Amino acid sequence: MFSKILIANRGEIAVRVIRACKEMGIRTVAVYSEADRNSLHVRLADEAICVGGPKAEQSYLNIPAIVSAAEIADVDGIHPGYGFLSQNAHFAEICESCNITFIGPSAQSIRLMGDKIAAKDLMRKAGIPIVPGSMAAIRNKEDALKVARRIQYPVIVKAAAGGGGRGMRVCHNDVRLISALMTCQTEAQASFGNSDVFVEKYVQQPRHIEFQILADKAGHTIHLGERDCTVQRRHQKLIEESPSPAVDPKLRRKMGEIAVRAAKAAGYFSVGTVEFLLDKDGSFFFIEMNTRIQVEHPVTEMVTGLDLIKEQIRVASGEELPVRQDDVKLNGWAIECRVNAEDPSNGFSPSPGRISIYQQPGGRGVRVDTHVSAGYDVPPYYDSLLAKLITYGETRMDAIRIMQRALEEYLIEPIRTTIPLHRQIFSDPIFIRGHIATDYIDRLLQSQGESE
Repeated sequence: MFSKILIANRGEIAVRVIRACKEMGIRTVAVYSEADRNSLHVRLADEAICVGGPKAEQSYLNIPAIVSAAEIADVDGIHPGYGFLSQNAHFAEICESCNITFIGPSAQSIRLMGDKIAAKDLMRKAGIPIVPGSMAAIRNKEDALKVARRIQYPVIVKAAAGGGGRGMRVCHNDVRLISALMTCQTEAQASFGNSDVFVEKYVQQPRHIEFQILADKAGHTIHLGERDCTVQRRHQKLIEESPSPAVDPKLRRKMGEIAVRAAKAAGYFSVGTVEFLLDKDGSFFFIEMNTRIQVEHPVTEMVTGLDLIKEQIRVASGEELPVRQDDVKLNGWAIECRVNAEDPSNGFSPSPGRISIYQQPGGRGVRVDTHVSAGYDVPPYYDSLLAKLITYGETRMDAIRIMQRALEEYLIEPIRTTIPLHRQIFSDPIFIRGHIATDYIDRLLQSQGESE
């Protein structure tokens, strides 16, 4: 087991990892930017080292500075959290070359799953259902038009190295496709340093279902059930729940077995997530594998009783899984709301600034993962996530009612947040019935605009 771990991240996930390490008796080292000097993760860690300026590329993406901090602090492991360097194969390789364990999968798995074209090809060869589309990078408009006419509109253009909803455009005709192709290539190059894009069939009004994978280095691979991430805006998730109201035990078993097969095909160990689109008729298609801990991992923890960060650390240290597939039981229902520093009434524009009032909900069935408090200055340089509000109940309706109550209690002022939107969603009969698709938020906001 590790004696000291550096957390190469910030915000709530850095706090989450530090807390898990403390409970495991592992010393922790925080890295921080100049903008995060007074942040909670810096105060909680046993040691803290500044790695650069406020912008991410000066600090949390600064590989030489982070590796130097790790060597100075004499750590034997680095936990990357999510975002930043968590899916950077080069960073994982550098860690290993410095005899520091990267707490995640192998660089080879990260690189393979990070290239969505290569990942689709691997899954196709493993007999896993994939969305119809191009199996190689689209080089020009003629290639794009040829694929679109074969699979028929609507189609979606995606960045091969993409993530977080960037480098994606839905197209309904040739003119839009040609325009989107150039836009996505430019955006992909700027965001990921790779301009490769591909075209695939746009599955209309699906649900977004992901399966949590846990695998050790000895080859034992299991899934921990599904999370429903259908409530999203511009491919950015807002609400997640486990289990999914659209997945029955038979479908869960089938999708779970395929998710495990996908992970094994990639030679995967650590925690990870296999993501699918679920069609109205029950058909499902592999879309990607995330090779890191997910933002929404708490809902899986609530219904399985497993601590995923601790399991991720144990697997990285070489321990075998403590459970097998038959041991995994989903008990109750958990829902997570992402509380972002954004203004939903103004196109979800960022809302940085000082929080003067912070009142956090509590009570039975409520968990809040956050790094903020009254007096905290929300910086403009990073992801807008402030907190994750998770509720748990015996049934979905129990979890919804607790969430309704918790959202009423939650106060973050004067900055704008997504709390008012969450209150609206959890009072909407359509959401409560669970009859939703990935365009739910767009339809909700459209109907709200029409009523005004």
